[in-house]
Amino acid sequence: MTFHGKDIKIFTCNSNIPVAKQIAQSLGIPVGKSEVTHFSDGEIAVSLHESVRGSECFIVQSTCAPVNDNIMELLIMIDAMKRASAARITAVIPYFGYARQDRKAKARDPISAKLVADLITTAGADRVLTMDLHAAQIQGFFNIPVDHLVGAPILANFFKKKIGNNPDDYVVVSPDLGSVTRARNFATRLGCPIAIIDKRRQRANVSEVMNIIGEVKDKKVILVDDMIDTAGTLCNAAKAVVEIGGATEVYAGATHAVLSGPAIDRIRDSVIKEVVLLDTIAVPDDRYLDKFTTLPVAPVFAEAIERIYEDKPVSSIFA
Repeated sequence: MTFHGKDIKIFTCNSNIPVAKQIAQSLGIPVGKSEVTHFSDGEIAVSLHESVRGSECFIVQSTCAPVNDNIMELLIMIDAMKRASAARITAVIPYFGYARQDRKAKARDPISAKLVADLITTAGADRVLTMDLHAAQIQGFFNIPVDHLVGAPILANFFKKKIGNNPDDYVVVSPDLGSVTRARNFATRLGCPIAIIDKRRQRANVSEVMNIIGEVKDKKVILVDDMIDTAGTLCNAAKAVVEIGGATEVYAGATHAVLSGPAIDRIRDSVIKEVVLLDTIAVPDDRYLDKFTTLPVAPVFAEAIERIYEDKPVSSIFA
């Protein structure tokens, strides 16, 4: 690919090197020469082994586990590029950690998502490119431009092939009330009806009661969420649509594979037939089971990066 004006460079820290390589490959350029290591006391060291003066630099780094190390790697690399006279620095964050700490849920709570946004801005980033923030309002925490990509079209294209010409056989289900808007938009893309899991605890020390709003009996269900963390909500919802709702098959789709704690075991032992994830977070291959399907995000990020570099609108990617 031939770029106009100043050159473009893709760099990566340690959290998601495969995606950075795929993005660079899609753009037809090599990954920038850099090294991110640790001193013996745990401090992070960043070395840039090529000039970035006057270059448009994109740093690919998901701030997933180990979250704090990955954030510091990103901040230090941004600072290194700023001091090396990069023309513009874009933090490409496929998964934005701390996004769930976006409000004060109780008295004296921090708003950690805002703090992380301030750190990235203060370090010297000129722009942020990310995907499926837990709350879209987090874009307003930044005082720099934020391009917010969505993973739903990638997941929807996969499920469209599975559904074929039988959309009435499937129902898109929101696993909780907080994901209703996401599920509704996803259902619209597939042309399927929607249902909602409403869980409530009637009193202390009494197990939650699952209510299903909508009809899933004798249907194939697609559970949709932005991320799968411990998989508790997802697996409980899957169990409910089968045992209470009478669904015949259960599939799940999510953008971010956080998969912490007992998530893998829960999914393996659940009624879910297949879990479709995007590779915004790198998961070691040996953790994958037959139930998991992973879709690449690199082509979407590569197109977004090209549009940012050429000062074209990013929103039209999913138009």
